[in-house]
Amino acid sequence: MQIILQIWISRATMYNRRDSICYSGHCVIAPSIFFIAVDVGLNRLRSTTTISPTLTLLNLSSNFINADGCRGLAKLLQGGNATLKQLHLYDNKIDDDGVEILADALQNNTSLTALGLVGNDDISDHGEMKLLKLVNDISSIKATLQSNHTLTNLHISQREFLALGPNTETEAYIKMATEINRGNGNNTEEAGKEKVIQTQLHSRTRADLCHLQGVDHSLFSEIDPLHLPDVLALIGRSHGHGELYDALSSSMMILFSTVNVKKCIQQERDHHLAEATEYAAKVAEHRAKAEQLDAKLASMEEAVEGNERDQDNGLRSNKRRRKWWWGLWGGA
Repeated sequence: MQIILQIWISRATMYNRRDSICYSGHCVIAPSIFFIAVDVGLNRLRSTTTISPTLTLLNLSSNFINADGCRGLAKLLQGGNATLKQLHLYDNKIDDDGVEILADALQNNTSLTALGLVGNDDISDHGEMKLLKLVNDISSIKATLQSNHTLTNLHISQREFLALGPNTETEAYIKMATEINRGNGNNTEEAGKEKVIQTQLHSRTRADLCHLQGVDHSLFSEIDPLHLPDVLALIGRSHGHGELYDALSSSMMILFSTVNVKKCIQQERDHHLAEATEYAAKVAEHRAKAEQLDAKLASMEEAVEGNERDQDNGLRSNKRRRKWWWGLWGGA
């Protein structure tokens, strides 16, 4: 039978009580629980022994953990062999940098289902947005499909943790994403598809998420026009005629824009082809004229050479006549 391993570290670890669980000042021996120590001075995790590969729950609440400590924790969350299912980091010193480190580590993690960050008062709106992008990145359909679909509980504020409702709009959308993850069990592919349908293909929800995450391009700009009928049909089935009308309005503008761009490209291509044809004709014309001039030059050179040969022949004939005449005169 597999034993669920738990690590509970309290502030008593500051006093080197590393062989027992300390909670509320009372130390108890727990043979079924493994321990690691937190070196508070360096704020890093240091293992007293090799951490069990079957570790599933880790509670490091109230240990002054900051971004440096998060770097150590990230090693437990990365890689294909990660087994940790619950990580409780309540009442620490984690800020936006620490959140970003954890979010990066969890990007491809498929084991952790619960992350508790309540009581880390240095986490700002920016840090919350990083966690939102972790569970539902709205920047593209591909990014949404590649978001984390494993986290089912992600608590940031005390109010949300006590089920009194989220404090901010960001928390509300984080909760929406984790509820989609929970509703699809371990089927991350189906969770990703549902997030696309519920957030990317719902105009108001997508507008809110784009505002929170700083995204300013249209969804339909990344959809092949050939797939638009199927996408529009899916919107109609999932969200009703109102959303279908909005989607039709937006997609038609994108489609017309695509057609206009295509027409401009075709016109520009035709222009260059015409220029190339005209240029080729001019090249052929100039080449023909050059060949004609070459022929004239060759004819002139032949004429000059003929005259020179005639002159040479004339000089030789004169010399022979003079020799004959003087020979005849001398003979007389």
